[in-house]
Amino acid sequence: MASDAVRRLADEPVDHRFKGLPPDAQAAGLTVGELAAQGRDLYTGGFTTPVLTLDADALEHNLAALGEYSARHGLAFAPHGKTCMAPQLFERQLAHGAWGITAAVPHQARVYRAFGIPRIFLANELVDPAALRWVAAELLADPGFRFVCYVDSVRGAELMDRALQGQGARVDVVVELGAGEGARTGARTDEDCRAVADAVAATETLRLVGIAGYEAEVPDADPEKVHAWLRRLTGLAAEFDKAGRFGPDVEEIVLSAGGSAWFDAVADVFAELPELSRPVLKLLRSGAYVSHDHGWYGRLTPFNRVPEEGGLRPAFRLWTQVVSRPSPTQAFVNAGKRDIAYDLGLPEAELVRDALDGTERPATGIRVVKLSDQHAWLETGSAEDVQVGDWVALGMSHPCTIFEKWPLIPVVEADGTVGDYVRTFF
Repeated sequence: MASDAVRRLADEPVDHRFKGLPPDAQAAGLTVGELAAQGRDLYTGGFTTPVLTLDADALEHNLAALGEYSARHGLAFAPHGKTCMAPQLFERQLAHGAWGITAAVPHQARVYRAFGIPRIFLANELVDPAALRWVAAELLADPGFRFVCYVDSVRGAELMDRALQGQGARVDVVVELGAGEGARTGARTDEDCRAVADAVAATETLRLVGIAGYEAEVPDADPEKVHAWLRRLTGLAAEFDKAGRFGPDVEEIVLSAGGSAWFDAVADVFAELPELSRPVLKLLRSGAYVSHDHGWYGRLTPFNRVPEEGGLRPAFRLWTQVVSRPSPTQAFVNAGKRDIAYDLGLPEAELVRDALDGTERPATGIRVVKLSDQHAWLETGSAEDVQVGDWVALGMSHPCTIFEKWPLIPVVEADGTVGDYVRTFF
């Protein structure tokens, strides 16, 4: 059931803030909800190019796929919300069984709370005093709110304790185990992890509830190295439990890992964990699955290794329009770096929709070779491949940098009907 805050998104006016939406909808003073209720056709309903869309069927398929995978392997699921920053999608993730939503920075957590997310796992260190005071206030105001974040240093624990003095709330933390030398954050050695745990225990403002990390940062990651690192993680959890490092008031131990590239390895190793002194929340955090993509995660998804477990579908499509055809081998469409994700590779031309009769055909012989701010440079095989006015659908890599460029995204049914719009908050 949608929260009041999510329902109110339908009351926003359709205006200049939102790219690609029909200009006549703004002229008529329509709200987003009213426009959705009209069920306009994407291709004939007044939408302007470029326009990013989400495929309704692919979106629902992906939401179900990871929810079912997590349940099948006994994993709790806190999908990383930084991917989409879309409260409507958060609610659908929760409806598909997610325990909560993962955040990376305090701003994201504030967005989540504005839309009523009850459990937040902040997969990052948090030493900002103002942000910590906000967390404490949220915990005091809502006894049902659960918040967990990383800590990876003695100094970090001390700074957190200093910021939380007198705030009246204890913050749950997990020690982050680093993925190796030269990797990202996290305590590098087991002894470092023990020292951090001791520093947390010395405070009255923090409570150690578990161990976590990010396996995709393992240097030169391959199945053997990732499995070995994950076994270090579970080994530390078992050691800390045996040593009594998790206090008597900790009802469940949190064990967390899992991006979008190695969740199969996480499932394998977490299943090996011996029984501990209390229940274990085995928390997976994959986020890119919600929309998947046409490149990077299409190659990396663990479903390529375990196809019998399921699969994901790319849900994004960026519809652009040919505005210039200066030569038989060159064309330009009206979308560039301001609209297109390009940090993990150039987009791929998927479809061409004829400007005159609306027929669609594969974008055979068409290749994106360069991006300007507002243009994509296309290389074509022949003069007949594409014409001025034709729509060209682009597939892109890296959901995180696709979502962030579009504040309101039409959701398109198989017949071209736009029945919903997803609002993002970056």
